[in-house]
Amino acid sequence: MADDDLKLDEFGPEEGALPETTADEDKTATDLAPVFDVPVSISAVLGRSTLSVAQLLQLGQGSVLELDRKVGEAIDIYVNNRLVARGEVVIVDERLGVTMTEIIKGDDAAA
Repeated sequence: MADDDLKLDEFGPEEGALPETTADEDKTATDLAPVFDVPVSISAVLGRSTLSVAQLLQLGQGSVLELDRKVGEAIDIYVNNRLVARGEVVIVDERLGVTMTEIIKGDDAAA
């Protein structure tokens, strides 16, 4: 083995590690300012249903479409097609809105 070959155990436990941040280096909202104007797509999914094309063509005004959710069950909130939260439908000034009741962490989104 040549002298310039490196072995894993040649480095101490802290050598080459990322430096820990101190209170002075904590990130704030102003550090994210460059991404504030990036557009994102937000979807609140009440439920899903599967139809054939023939069934779809039969839908008209007043048709009822059965979804896979029950009344009062949480809805899914997606940002750029990624599940990020669950919430409840609310009415605000005669308009529909969503109150987030649960934030989904990255590992939980697949569930």
